[in-house]
Amino acid sequence: MSIFQNRRRSGIALGAAGLAMAGSVMMASPASAHTPRWSVDCDSVTVSLTQYNARGGNTVTLTAGDKTLKTATFKDHWGVEDMALPSHTQPLEVHLVVKAVDGDRWNFDDTKTSPVCEGQEQPTPTPSDSPSDKPTPSASAVTSPSPSQSSSAPAAKPVDHESPAPSKDLAETGASSTTPLIAGIAAAVLIVGAGLVMLTRKRRSSQV
Repeated sequence: MSIFQNRRRSGIALGAAGLAMAGSVMMASPASAHTPRWSVDCDSVTVSLTQYNARGGNTVTLTAGDKTLKTATFKDHWGVEDMALPSHTQPLEVHLVVKAVDGDRWNFDDTKTSPVCEGQEQPTPTPSDSPSDKPTPSASAVTSPSPSQSSSAPAAKPVDHESPAPSKDLAETGASSTTPLIAGIAAAVLIVGAGLVMLTRKRRSSQV
């Protein structure tokens, strides 16, 4: 065998080896080109997973807060566009987990925060709205009557516990200022009458 033939065979072997290596690189490149893309706004989430292993078995889980939005198994690609998020008045955490079937190094685990949409913010109470800042009515304000009540209700008259003085207008009971005079006249009439009776008796006895 000549030296030319040996070189020719060596070149063919090297060429075949190169083609095999290039083919293996081309076959491996889709598996190593896992591309997860996703975005979150105030009310929706968009996910795009491309160039995963086509034999399938890849899994994706999408959650918002404590709520699971989506769980799926896919082959070479998977995605959702403008998936609605739960209504929220505070920032909401959205979590994306992708597990690749061809190795843990291609797994994807990421968290984004969904802001609050304009107009859905929870109002902050002002100091005037706080119950502790409201004035508490005092006991005097609760028990004291209002001016309208005090003016309309008649004032109570004080009770006098002392015995009332005798009234000059009491009805007459038979006694008056002329009673002693009448009694004196009556006594005088009786005395004069007695004297006359005695005088008459003496005259009669003398005549007998």
